[in-house]
Amino acid sequence: MSEPQAADDIAAIARGGRTNFFGFFLRLAARIPFLFIAGRAAEYGPDALGRFASALVVIELTAMLCTLGEKRGLAQRLSESDEHPANVVADGTLVALVTSSALALFFWLVPEPMFPGGTYSEIDRLMVIAIPPLALTEIWLAALAYRFNIGATVRARAVVEPWTLSIMAGVMIFVAPTSGLSVAYIVSIFAAALTAVVPFLKTYGLPKGWRPHPGALGRLTLRSLPIAGADAIEWGTRRIDILILGFFASPAAVGVYYVAQQVASLPQKLKTSFEPILGPVITRRLKERDFPAIAKQVCQVGFWIIAAQAGIALALGIPGEGVMGLIGPEFVGGTGALALLLAAEVVAATAVVSEAALIYMARVRNVLVSIATITLQALLTVAGILLVEWAGLGELFRAAAAALALALALAFASLVKSRMLSRMLGEPVNNWRWALVWAAAPAVLVGWFATRFLPEWAELLFGIPAILGIYGWVIWNRGFGPEDRVLFRKETSTLPSD
Repeated sequence: MSEPQAADDIAAIARGGRTNFFGFFLRLAARIPFLFIAGRAAEYGPDALGRFASALVVIELTAMLCTLGEKRGLAQRLSESDEHPANVVADGTLVALVTSSALALFFWLVPEPMFPGGTYSEIDRLMVIAIPPLALTEIWLAALAYRFNIGATVRARAVVEPWTLSIMAGVMIFVAPTSGLSVAYIVSIFAAALTAVVPFLKTYGLPKGWRPHPGALGRLTLRSLPIAGADAIEWGTRRIDILILGFFASPAAVGVYYVAQQVASLPQKLKTSFEPILGPVITRRLKERDFPAIAKQVCQVGFWIIAAQAGIALALGIPGEGVMGLIGPEFVGGTGALALLLAAEVVAATAVVSEAALIYMARVRNVLVSIATITLQALLTVAGILLVEWAGLGELFRAAAAALALALALAFASLVKSRMLSRMLGEPVNNWRWALVWAAAPAVLVGWFATRFLPEWAELLFGIPAILGIYGWVIWNRGFGPEDRVLFRKETSTLPSD
């Protein structure tokens, strides 16, 4: 690959990452009001949040499975196919629509898996109607990402969906508080779907001369299963802990853990800033067998993600008691779980960027490692909870045990997947740089000072920006080279053609 092509690839990844990185802050601004309303409103609280979280596990996992890997596999199909692009997308859309509708009907008839505690209303059961639009939205946004339209993802996922959820949760307090969170969620998913389908139709148009062929759709389903499995497992590692806690802990404890997970998921969204644009770039380089370029892109993006996630993890984790206390005083006990969940997202970055290439180069082996990861996590979670019970510790220690299990399992995945990719590419795959330590050290010192000598309101108002500021200054000067700084430049480059 020539130097201009390499520069264009990095510029494309950086530009998409910049756009989605901005969406991260929009999502942060929208998610905090929802957690505040759901945590502090007398009509909701930890119990309602716990039931809501348990239902979301089933609904979102089902929707993820129904995409059949199109969230990432679509990029490869579009780059390999000579058909009209809208026809290629239509194949995956039809399969997702049929499977998601069938499973939505099943869970409406058999709602018990969504509500382990057995407490739900008829309106709560209607949450299943969010499964089809949730699955289709992922496919539409993946298709737009292939055309380097990341703005649609930001609008749908970082603006429309979370703000609709927050606003509707507040409105439903006065309309139907017992099922307010469920209604808010349904409305937010349909609003996001509408926000995604409009630019999709403008970009791709309607299929031309397309007719569904059962045989071709069956082959598509079989081919997509490894990627679908990897997507579902990667998502499931962030949800199986809630599912297991639902059987071993009270809804209130699950609600506290859910809040900690939602705060910790904010830096997790940073990896998705690059995921939509990294996939199309990798598939193009795979067609050229340009393995050094792929290794370079994976290492570059991996460092960007780790650097950003580590800074945000420090800023949210050091004043963790104050952050959790914002949602409500009963949530402060989840501070330990929050710290471990934030650490888990940092160690997961290497696995995430390695998998971005492995899903195209070693589908089956990648999904086998993913299965081993989630199995290890489940075993560690159950073992940790049982150990906490044996020691006679409180329920919130069970939440901390689940968070620790996640961190250990994701560390295992990062180690195995990076080595697997390195062997396949014949190039080193390492996202670690010592500059991360040099940047973290003064940030920890500033955070310690803020938590020790400032009142809680000042700790959050001034401490968090100070931690981010000193960390960012050091990582910029000690860790970022010229190629890293392209992430913050606004010059445009010629993007690879479709």
